[in-house]
Amino acid sequence: MIFENSFLFLKKKTRSIYLNSNIYDRKISLYSDNTLSYRPSPSLLDCLIKYDKKKVDLKNYSLDEIWINQNLAKKDFDNLNSFFWLFSLDLKSSKKKTQNIILEWIEKNNSYNSKSWEIDILAKRVIAWISTSKLTYDDGGVVYRNKFNNIIKKQINHLINEIEKDNWADNKMIGCAAIILVGLSYQDKDNYLNTGLSLLKKIIKISFDNKGFPKSRNIRQLNFYLKYFVLIREWLNESQNEIPEYINEYIYYLGQAYAFIWKNNKKNFLFNGNHETNNIEFDNYLERLGYNFKNTSNELGGYIILYNKKITLAMDAGPPPDKKFSSNYQAGSLSFEILSNGKKIICNSGYFQNFKNQLNAISKSSAVHSTLILDDTSSCKFTKDKNSKISEGLKITKKDIIFEKNYWKISAAHDGYLKKYGIIYERNLEFYPEQMKFVGFEKIISKKNISNLKFDIRFHLEPTVKVMKTQDNKSILIDIDGEGWRFISNNNNINIDNGLYFGKKNFFLDNQNIFISGMTNTENQIINWELTKL
Repeated sequence: MIFENSFLFLKKKTRSIYLNSNIYDRKISLYSDNTLSYRPSPSLLDCLIKYDKKKVDLKNYSLDEIWINQNLAKKDFDNLNSFFWLFSLDLKSSKKKTQNIILEWIEKNNSYNSKSWEIDILAKRVIAWISTSKLTYDDGGVVYRNKFNNIIKKQINHLINEIEKDNWADNKMIGCAAIILVGLSYQDKDNYLNTGLSLLKKIIKISFDNKGFPKSRNIRQLNFYLKYFVLIREWLNESQNEIPEYINEYIYYLGQAYAFIWKNNKKNFLFNGNHETNNIEFDNYLERLGYNFKNTSNELGGYIILYNKKITLAMDAGPPPDKKFSSNYQAGSLSFEILSNGKKIICNSGYFQNFKNQLNAISKSSAVHSTLILDDTSSCKFTKDKNSKISEGLKITKKDIIFEKNYWKISAAHDGYLKKYGIIYERNLEFYPEQMKFVGFEKIISKKNISNLKFDIRFHLEPTVKVMKTQDNKSILIDIDGEGWRFISNNNNINIDNGLYFGKKNFFLDNQNIFISGMTNTENQIINWELTKL
């Protein structure tokens, strides 16, 4: 292990020396006299950019020292160097000031820089510069345009060299988009377009299952991929280039998944790396461009979603992804969420995305999901390195769905606790629409004579939801903006506990959860509960 670590350190160090050398700088400095020809419409980036209502005019700011302050937090540094803030500028802003800012950046970052040339930051910067060409390029002198064109090419050459070494699929997708855009925007003597499209094929092959769903099972990533595929397609269309059929095919797949997850309910389900987002603006963007995705399926990508006009029931009943796709996976197998009139009654606690924060590990645990937790242990294990991938997964051993007008049922089971404790967990959820009543049957199936293990079945609530115990301690009342529900479990202890809610992305709020607790025995156990609208 010591030898392996030393070797990896030496390899990384050698690589760093090479990237910072004059040899490498000359390699990627393949200057050409190509000029910017295709200018993409800035509005095509609306799927990625969050605009302020009021545009910023550069004349109102002192920008002489914009690149001097290097003591910024990483998030602020990345945002500054990505140049996506260009989309917030008023087009009446000074072109001269904008171009001077870019010139200053080029002077300080003309050679490889490990911070400002990170794959995703570099790619976003290239996309931003080209997509705001009215400010960044128009009316620039010959000297400025040459510097602009050459630094674009230089960054893309570096990107092509390094992109497949990056471990993050998101970064590869952003980088791929930047390469394709440069191939479209210039006369492409360097064949960037074909390089980018070939890379896109690799991303598809590696990252998606045979139905076009991301292998990570990450809902946030699903939206991310759809945005970039649509963006690339629109660039190809606007520049009057042929659109490869596989791009249309995967937009269809991703669009179907997007409709399945989002469009029918307009609410984000907090499974496997997802957090609260509002996709209404993206819906409007898709509609404006003529995309209309529909999907009435009940199951896709390991998720089950049953719904009518009033109630939605969603469950994670899929297996964990392969280890290499599992960085954002959470141990919430068989967890579920219930919505009534678009408001969540039961939910999961969401995902804390920052890997460096210990809250990331907490947000991955089974305890912050509406599912069974046995012996205070998660149903999956994760590595303890910075990427926190699955080290020991589980199998879905049963899955059945009944979806009729007056009766819904999901029956599913997993073996995440079998190896260590000899226990299969089976969850049966029933819903009776006419009575507005959910009935749960939680089965703890013992395969070994192991007893006296503590179990909790938690039902997490959004921070705004109010709960209280009745005086007889036999039921719990839930209030969601004036809509009342009653939770009961007659043969078990039910309590209210405080917890953490991570649905706001890298931010946490206090919340509460209902939990049923007990001890296992050597026999099979069934824990019953009901949730009924008052």
